[in-house]
Formats: sequence, structure tokens, C-alpha cells
Amino acid sequence: MTTATPTASPDAPPSTCDLLIVGAGPAGLAAALAAAPSGARIVLLDDNPAPGGQIWRDGPGVTLPPAARQQRKALERHAHVQLRCGTRVVGLAEQTARSAGLHALWLEDAQGGWVQHARQIILCTGARELLLPFPGWTLPGVTGAGGLQALIKGGLPVAGQRIVVAGSGPLLLAAARTARQAGAQVVAVAEQAPWTALARFGASLVRWPGKAVQAAALLPAVYRADSHVVRAHGAHNLHSAVQSVTLRQGGQERQVACDRLACGFGLVPNTELGQMLGGRVSERQGLAVDADQRLLRGGAAHGPGEPHPVDAVPGLLAAGECTGFGGSERSRAEGAIAGHIAVGDIAAARALHAERARWHAFADALHRHFALQPALRRLAEPDTLVCRCEDVRYADLAQRTGWIDAKLHTRCGMGACQGRICGAATHHLLGWTPAPPRHLLAPVRIGTLAATGIRADEAPRHTG
Repeated sequence: MTTATPTASPDAPPSTCDLLIVGAGPAGLAAALAAAPSGARIVLLDDNPAPGGQIWRDGPGVTLPPAARQQRKALERHAHVQLRCGTRVVGLAEQTARSAGLHALWLEDAQGGWVQHARQIILCTGARELLLPFPGWTLPGVTGAGGLQALIKGGLPVAGQRIVVAGSGPLLLAAARTARQAGAQVVAVAEQAPWTALARFGASLVRWPGKAVQAAALLPAVYRADSHVVRAHGAHNLHSAVQSVTLRQGGQERQVACDRLACGFGLVPNTELGQMLGGRVSERQGLAVDADQRLLRGGAAHGPGEPHPVDAVPGLLAAGECTGFGGSERSRAEGAIAGHIAVGDIAAARALHAERARWHAFADALHRHFALQPALRRLAEPDTLVCRCEDVRYADLAQRTGWIDAKLHTRCGMGACQGRICGAATHHLLGWTPAPPRHLLAPVRIGTLAATGIRADEAPRHTG
């Protein structure tokens, strides 16, 4: 059978590069800048319109922090580093590239799709919000905490609106600040962690004084600990949205009138691409890496900081929130180490180990003190939707034995998000571990598949 000639995007990068960096957030930018002096041909891609990731997300009226502006300018000075924004990885390409010592990924942008070959890949795929189902969480006006930030940075008008922020972790404070700066009235910030845990976390910040100052500046008067969302109230139609939210603090409940509810219970590392490429997930649910940020194969875990090159997947590294969340400083340290390792500058990479260890300790403190309380597993009621794409209720899932059983009987995880939201939710609620996708990461245009020249009977199925 004659195959079609691949049609790449008009401005697509060279079909082969020395280093492909997936994700242009703090980790990806740091990796590119660390590797750039070597002269290697580098392609840095991100699915957002501009580099910076979620934490340095650009948009109308956004003032980027100095570190973000500095890294952007530094990147512009390296002509051999090609930045591809608005570009995403949609899956794995032909396996024949491996015999030539290359990795091959399908990329897609607004113009078309193409296959990108790379001698090495650094995964800086970041993390997404953990959203836990509760009655009313699908009402218009209910978003993630980071989702609200992204909407506001993208130009959503919220001036004068009453906003409740609920969930867990420092992201709540950042979301509340973004809303206030946009003219909204933040009427409540509900942190599920108890005051005792927050006090211990505050005391530990003596090791990171900059974080202590930052937290003090962000802390609003309406901040309450040991408080979590119970239910959102409103109407599901074109003219109504969330109108109020019930919060439980200690043993007491109160109803707060609001126009928007932003709810986030932490972050979930984006590990799917790393798993598809042969990597494993650590106990922290992020991609497992060795001391040089090399992606580790499936198998027994090793002690922290111990290099095990035999267990590493050849040519693959990972850095940033996809290895476990812990802030932009940790991401930048890991990204720089990965960039140096990718181009063989071992000494420069090892010189950053102490900086990385410092921010790993901060990440450990976050995990310890903001651990989710057992009460959050009981928020969903029988009629609460867990899979929003396929309208699957909690009652439909409670009688299933696991993720595959649920997919077969309810279509849970088979919608547009391919289980990214409900998969993390069922892991927390029911202890299920969704299987990683086998070939495709996301729904892809037929034109992108056609451009690869694959016959219909050879096309990989997206299993989620």
C-alpha cells in the first residue's frame, strides 16, 4: 500500500534535533539555558501560547516576575534553540527510530502535525490540579484554583465579583491574590489542613525565609484553616451559576454567598508521556529519576540521590513538577541539572545538587503539612458526577472493582480529558490506579494521523 507523504507544519522544526525539551515552564526554560552553550540543536516546545508554564503564565495585563523575563531574554540570544509554543505532543511515533538511537514523537500545532526525532528528550511536562468531586462542583462558575488564575490572566473580568477559594496548599493564596488584584472580592479562603499543621509548616520556613515573607504577604484576613467545601449551590442553566457554597470548619457549617468558587486540592504530576516512554512512577506519584534526573525504568525503588544509570531509560530525562510538585525553585534546579547532563557537562550538574536538595526539603514540607484529610474522601454523594465528560455518577463507580472495570461498564475516563480529571479523583476516592495511555496522549486531528502515512489498521488506539 502506498503511504501518504507526511505534511508538516510550514514552520516545523528540523525533523531531527539533538535535544527535545517538552514543556517550557521554569524547568524547561532552565534546561534549555543550561544546555544551550554546548551548541546542541535544541527544540523547546509548549502547548501554551507563550513560555513560562502555569506559574509564569502570560496574558492581558499580566506583569511577569523578573526571573521569567530574564529567562525569556536569555533564550532569545541562542539562535540554535527553537521555541515552539502552541505545540503539543500527541503520542509516540514509529518504533524504527529507536534502532538509530533516536526517540520519535508526534507533534501537532494549529497548522498541522509532524514527527519529531530527537537524540535525547527532557520531560518537563509539569502538573495539573487535583479536583475532587463534591455536590455542585459542575456548576457554571466553579473552577480549579489554578484554573481561575489562568482565566483571569487570560482576560476574564472578575471585578466586583464575590469569590470563595477552597482546597489545600499555597496555590490557594496565589489564586486569591490574583483575584484581588483583578478587582474581585475574596470572601473566604478555606484551607483543609488544620492550624497545627500550618503552624509547623510556618515554623519550618526559617530554612526558606523568602517563602515565609511571600506567605505573609499573601495571607488574607478571610483565611481559615481546618475548613473545606461541602456543597456548591446554584442552578444548571444558561442564566444561572454558582450562588453560594457551604463550608465546614471544625464541626460547624456555614453558607457563603459567592459568584465564583475556585477549588484545588493540590497538584497531580503529568506522568503519562514519561510512562509511555518506559519510565516509572515514584511513591510520590511523580516520574522516578536518579541523581542526574535520568528517567528510571519500571522496577524496584532506590534510595534518594543514588545514581543508577543501568536502570535509566536511554536518552530520557525528566525535571520539574512532573517528578513531584515543590515550587518553581525546585523545578529550575532540576531543569538546569537535566540540561547540563544532556550535553555531558557533569561537573556543572553536580554543582547544583545542594540547591536541588534545599528545595527538595521544601517540597517534603509541603507534602507533610498539607496532606489531605480523610473527610475529603466523603464529599461525593451517590448522585455526584465523578467523570464529567461521560456523566458517570459516584454510585455507578462505587460498585466497580477498579479502573478497567469502571471503563468497561460506565465509560468513566473515556471522554475528552481521557481520565486526567476523574482518574486522579478515583485514585484519591477509591484507591484506583489508572493505566497510562499506550500510544496517544490526547484526541488528535485526522490530518495529523494521515500525515504520518500510517494505514488505518495500524493506527494506535487511544486507551487512556
